[in-house]
Amino acid sequence: MTHPCPPLGRVRGIWIKSVVGLNRNGMDAMHGRVVLCCVGLFACQGNKSSSPGANGDTTVEEREPWSTPPPSIVDAPDRLVGFSDVHGDLNATRAVLQLAGLIDDSDTWIGGDTVVVQTGDQLDRGDDEQAILDLFESLSEQSWEDGGAFYPLLGNHETMNVGLDFRYVTAGGWADFADTEYDPDDAELAEYDEDERGRVAAFRPGGPYAMMLAGHNMTMMVGDTVFVHGGILPSHATTGLDTINAEVQAWIRGEADEPMAWTGFETAPVWTRKYSDDPGDDECATLEETLEILGATRMVVGHTVQDEANPSCNGKVWKMDVGMADYYGGSPAALEITSDAVTLLE
Repeated sequence: MTHPCPPLGRVRGIWIKSVVGLNRNGMDAMHGRVVLCCVGLFACQGNKSSSPGANGDTTVEEREPWSTPPPSIVDAPDRLVGFSDVHGDLNATRAVLQLAGLIDDSDTWIGGDTVVVQTGDQLDRGDDEQAILDLFESLSEQSWEDGGAFYPLLGNHETMNVGLDFRYVTAGGWADFADTEYDPDDAELAEYDEDERGRVAAFRPGGPYAMMLAGHNMTMMVGDTVFVHGGILPSHATTGLDTINAEVQAWIRGEADEPMAWTGFETAPVWTRKYSDDPGDDECATLEETLEILGATRMVVGHTVQDEANPSCNGKVWKMDVGMADYYGGSPAALEITSDAVTLLE
């Protein structure tokens, strides 16, 4: 197996801080990605036993949130795991990670070279959002050091928060980000209650947690499996996953206007329910067209709560939002994909 490209900045413990700084100062984002790719190709040649902090490198604890994303398409691993919405529930998040054999009781990665994709909606409806985001960043680093990868994607609740739509934030969610530093004279923040300003500062485009989210893709293809929160339609596939991810990430970094086609319309990749809301023959035909354009075999989605995780369209789409967060009261579920089988873990 070709080792999956490291998610942003996870290049054998090397922090590409200069690239991120240039991006923040308006450097062309594509140039930043090319620089990282070149460094990544070099660094991937190195000794895989090296660890963060070796040879004077910056450790993960010392890093700032990063803003250069992983590739949109990576090679198939020996073992691929996908799971969906966790909505601010750290207990449910840990439960699904342990169900899939990915972490131990101390949140240490034990998944070896497993590649994991979480299809978004880490935020809203629960009080543990910051802990979940920070855990996912830690697992992204730990998994890479162990030969695997952990890719959290953007769901509609991440893009809603960046777009300052806070309808589903809990009281604990406001409090969780209250200590975010901000300019007390900031005119935009002055429009919000004082106890809300920290979260607004954290998630608005260019904010510290927005910059963390800008290091995530909206959609990815791992081997022959496409992962996305809502769904990829033929028009999305024709545009290309790279373009979708790049335009969304530029907005989150505060470098471009919001790309409504990808974040705001009901047909957007994070909003459509075409494949997750009891798809029929027409929806399955659309799915097949999309998969053919992408050269993929299946799609894994979340977004629409199911009674239990289940496939549709002859196994070409897996609907994985089981409402595992406390808000919904469901049980954890994950999907395991190997060269031999697709297995539901419950």
